[in-house]
Amino acid sequence: MKTTVIIKASSKRAGNTQKVIDYLNSNSDFDVIDLIDKKIGHFNYDFENAEDDFLPLMEKIVNTYDTIIFATPVYWYTMSGILKVFFDRLSDLLHYKKDLGRKMRGKKMAMISNSGENDRRTGFEMPFIESSKYLGMTYIDDIHSWFNSDTNELHDEAKQKIDDFRKKLLS
Repeated sequence: MKTTVIIKASSKRAGNTQKVIDYLNSNSDFDVIDLIDKKIGHFNYDFENAEDDFLPLMEKIVNTYDTIIFATPVYWYTMSGILKVFFDRLSDLLHYKKDLGRKMRGKKMAMISNSGENDRRTGFEMPFIESSKYLGMTYIDDIHSWFNSDTNELHDEAKQKIDDFRKKLLS
């Protein structure tokens, strides 16, 4: 049984984030959920989006997986907008669905980002680390991957980082 899920959070279905996921998941060790396929509304203090896809998705994640890997491109020096909306909705688990939020405790979180160059800024990982702590999760690691400008293929150094990341996840 696969105990790890990759949450893909890109606005482009077959872009560079998918290339990174394909490389990371070349042995199909992990399940993948693409947020672009989900209807997830913005956080609302009155929980007016309680009927969208977020809570059923979180129930599936919490009840199926021990490790959650977030895969995001770097957009304007931060996570993608799709992923930011998802993270904002984690507030539902702290107020509206506390029982579900408590089930996050003890789970593991990791993150893999990507951009055209090896240029991720210091601090990019902070929302992931702090959210993990707040939810009682263990933050495993994060890496950044990038592409060769002439071929748009994963850079060899990035591939090595992904290989090491995969080993860490599977150990």
